[in-house]
Amino acid sequence: MLEAPTDRRADPRALRYIVDHLPPGTTIKRQLLIVNRTAEPRRVDVYPAAATLDGSAFRFGEGRAANELTSWTTLDRSSVELEPWGETRVRATITVPPTTPRGERYGVVWAATRSAARPSGEINQIHRVGVRMYLDVGPGGEPASDFAIGELRPARSPEGVPSVTVQVTNTGGRAVDLTGAIALSEGPAGSRAGPFPVGQGVTLPPGGSGQVVARLPTELPNGPWKAEVTLESGTVKRGATVRIAFPDPGQAGRRGSVVSGLLTGWTGGAAVAALLLLTTLGVLLRRSRRVPAVPPRERVPVDG
Repeated sequence: MLEAPTDRRADPRALRYIVDHLPPGTTIKRQLLIVNRTAEPRRVDVYPAAATLDGSAFRFGEGRAANELTSWTTLDRSSVELEPWGETRVRATITVPPTTPRGERYGVVWAATRSAARPSGEINQIHRVGVRMYLDVGPGGEPASDFAIGELRPARSPEGVPSVTVQVTNTGGRAVDLTGAIALSEGPAGSRAGPFPVGQGVTLPPGGSGQVVARLPTELPNGPWKAEVTLESGTVKRGATVRIAFPDPGQAGRRGSVVSGLLTGWTGGAAVAALLLLTTLGVLLRRSRRVPAVPPRERVPVDG
């Protein structure tokens, strides 16, 4: 990604993916960078393809599978020729039809290259990398993104590897990609451990539920521990503090009881900002009834 909306410059997802909310009838353009990281010249095909959210994961369609979003997406080039270690740019244009109903759509822009042909006639390999698309359509403002942390369950595998499973529910109106970590404290003799990252690849649709798992070192004692989990998706962050104890190998422990929930990131600040905004608006309305014009939407360059 080489471009992102100025109002999403603080959102790490918008710097990696095409993430946006558009009213029907809107057109956006995004520049993408394609780099050949090999010592051989490469022909690279560039095309949009379908994706879905299924089973707590962002799943790509087979080949050039199409959906509603791919029918709105065009690229200024369908293929590029790259010299060894060369790079080039392509531009994606997404035009939402005026009669499009409300909802979030998913897709991907692929850059794909084939391995050299083999005399034996064996099947060639296709290598591809892509940029995901999360496009929400609807009039008015964008649905809020949010999620809630549920129970934590400690366990040990038959091989003795401890893990913590965290239940998460998407309580907002946009898909969430979950990342984060779990830190342990107040363990045996006051010991601390971590933070340990949770496994990536969990994407939840609005209203969906799923689990993220953190795997910890085998030598970690059973505890008890105070576990602090922090999860985030874009600019939304949530946390919780739970008391847990790991069981013996091959068993699942008791569900952790939540000691406290943490409101972190922009969400807590947003509540304060909203209160200040309402207070300021009240003062301004008493002084004047003039409404300022809304500035046009801009794009901000993305490094790399």
